[in-house]
Amino acid sequence: MHATAKVKDTVVAETDSYEVVEGNVYFPPTSVKKDLLTGPTSTHTHCPWKGDASYYNISVDGTEIKDGAWYYPAPFEKAKHIKDYIAFYKSKVDVEKE
Repeated sequence: MHATAKVKDTVVAETDSYEVVEGNVYFPPTSVKKDLLTGPTSTHTHCPWKGDASYYNISVDGTEIKDGAWYYPAPFEKAKHIKDYIAFYKSKVDVEKE
C-alpha cells in the first residue's frame, strides 16, 4: 500500500508504510519532507482516546497552509502506534492511498 500527500504538485509526504486512524492517513515522520513544515504552531487540540495533538503549518511555493498537519507527540496508550506520525487535513492537502 502506497500513500502520498501533495500540495499543488509538490509531494509533502510519501510512504509504503502508514497507519489509518479514523479515516486519516498517518505518515511516519521519516516519510515527510520536514523542510516544507514550520512549527509546531501554538495550536493544540484534544482527543479523548488519542491525547493532545500539535500542529504544523505547510509552506509550498510561497503558499502557507496554517495548521495543515498534525501529530501526537505523547499519545495515550491506545494511540501509541501513531506517536509522532503526521496526518494532513484532506480539505487542505491531497492525500491518496493505493
